[in-house]
Amino acid sequence: MGQARKPCQTLVGTIAAEVLDYTAGKDIELDACLVDADCIGSAAHVVMLARMPGHPKLFRPSDRKTIVGELVRIMRGFHGGKLTIRVADQDVHMAVERILTANLGDLGRKIHTGRSRNDQVAVDLRLYGKEQLLKTMEEALALADVLLNLGRAHAMIPMVGRTHMQPAMPSSVGLWASAYAESLLEDMVLLRSAYALNDQCPLGSAAGYGVPLPIDRHYVSRLLGFSRPLHNVFHAGNTRGKMEAIILSALAQVMISLSRLAQDMMLFTMPEFHYMSLPPAMGTGSSIMPQKNNPDVLELVRARAVKEISLACEVMQLVRGLPGGYNRDLQEAKEPLLSGFHLARSSLRVMVPLIRGLKVNREALLAGFKPGVFAADAALELVGKGVSFRDAYRHVKEHLRELDCMDPHQAVARKRHFGATAGLDFQLLANRIGAERRFVRQETRRYYGAISRLLGVTYPL
Repeated sequence: MGQARKPCQTLVGTIAAEVLDYTAGKDIELDACLVDADCIGSAAHVVMLARMPGHPKLFRPSDRKTIVGELVRIMRGFHGGKLTIRVADQDVHMAVERILTANLGDLGRKIHTGRSRNDQVAVDLRLYGKEQLLKTMEEALALADVLLNLGRAHAMIPMVGRTHMQPAMPSSVGLWASAYAESLLEDMVLLRSAYALNDQCPLGSAAGYGVPLPIDRHYVSRLLGFSRPLHNVFHAGNTRGKMEAIILSALAQVMISLSRLAQDMMLFTMPEFHYMSLPPAMGTGSSIMPQKNNPDVLELVRARAVKEISLACEVMQLVRGLPGGYNRDLQEAKEPLLSGFHLARSSLRVMVPLIRGLKVNREALLAGFKPGVFAADAALELVGKGVSFRDAYRHVKEHLRELDCMDPHQAVARKRHFGATAGLDFQLLANRIGAERRFVRQETRRYYGAISRLLGVTYPL
């Protein structure tokens, strides 16, 4: 028998087409989100190279202006669908360089001087992350504000507090709603921490070992609106993957807050509870049961919290075993980051109209109070009269029927200490929301201002 013929292998340059296809992965699709960031990073790099000491100059002032103008046109071209990333490009970086070279010749061929695709993609992801974190924080604050308004509007409406999902002690709608507002404010601390770590410029680290050129990394950092450059160039490269994991971990905490809120709302809007009613437009129907209006949004928020947590774990697992320096494994951290932002931001946005349209059923809330709900309060009242707690506990447990006449409104009103049902400081939380909003606005203005000055046009385009 003759030998089996080997399949013909297509080459692109000296690389097999199958290898290019495999190594590109989803970059052609995902990198569409990074076009602006790549053009912005390239503009800053060229502006820095144009003033780099040396003779002859790498770029004249007119060259710099021409390249930056062309980068803006490339951004507009991608926005308008006139330009795309090709399979042969592999990624957005080569696509932008290809278009620049086609339109500007040698000028396009010079722009990669002093940088690697390693620091190029690192700065792209940090620029993208900066914008996305600011928008995420803005949306988290919008939801916190809506929850706070719900709590303030129903501050003293009694509601059974639960532990182990069983009736426990008197609570209020105000306590319940403002608790989730405060949870989101604590998540803001994590988002701001991720933002601060992300707000460092890796450009100029090249492949992780610097370059033998007199580049000005501080200048590039200022041009791009970063607070400072990452110091150690090797560390700058090693932050790939770790930075994505930090951001995803912060987003996961946001989603955990939303998931617990969603779970509560699914319980409290059940007909057996009927504490609250969801806005009809935020529910979905059934293909067979005409009466249904299902809380699909809440169920999906709960499910997508699991996905967000999984994305954070995926990237941490991806990075934990890597040796120092760039490894192609890091390409696989890009999709989780982009997906994580989409999951968190879409979930925050969809919850705002849902909470805003929530109807509180006062009668059902009051009907939920049974004598046992007042037991702990009654025992503590006896303690206030000089009875030891254990004796008071035993007495109340043996005389629960005597609590039948307790008034939920009075029970809620008696808890006046800081943070309790009658001691809620709604203005304190409102002030915190206001302070966080000012931070987000200031950072957004600072960043957009820096990029607008760099490009010579108003950004966002």
